[in-house]
Amino acid sequence: MKKMIIMAMMMVMTITANAMSYSAAKNEALFLSDKMAYELNLTTAQYKAVYEINLDYLVNLNGHRDVFGVWWDRRNADLRFVLNSWQYDKYVALSHFYRPVAWKAGNWSFVVRTHYAHRPAPAPVVKHHPAPAPKHHGHSNRSAGHRAHH
Repeated sequence: MKKMIIMAMMMVMTITANAMSYSAAKNEALFLSDKMAYELNLTTAQYKAVYEINLDYLVNLNGHRDVFGVWWDRRNADLRFVLNSWQYDKYVALSHFYRPVAWKAGNWSFVVRTHYAHRPAPAPVVKHHPAPAPKHHGHSNRSAGHRAHH
């Protein structure tokens, strides 16, 4: 009986050690959702929903079996509901979105980060503001011979 209790405790500790922290899940969900927003042309409402779906998926990962388990299936079903047909088709075709997490050598591997790590950052958008028109300091509307008296 003692052995079973000890083994159960060790299993719980192992599962807990493999679980992703909420902070890490939140950061990864933001990164993933931002990239999806750009590539899938998400609306603001879609972005909010996609972020929540990605966060739910990531906070429920506890080990290698969860990467493509129930929460992955739920994520895909939820995204099918949120995205329109062309967006969902593109999502499935882009493996770094469809399978954003892998389990390698006992650790999480974020495929979406690997995908974007080798790409140059987009050039910053510089807004051009035309210079203001120069002020004319020379001539006034008054003729030279008339002065205003105050």
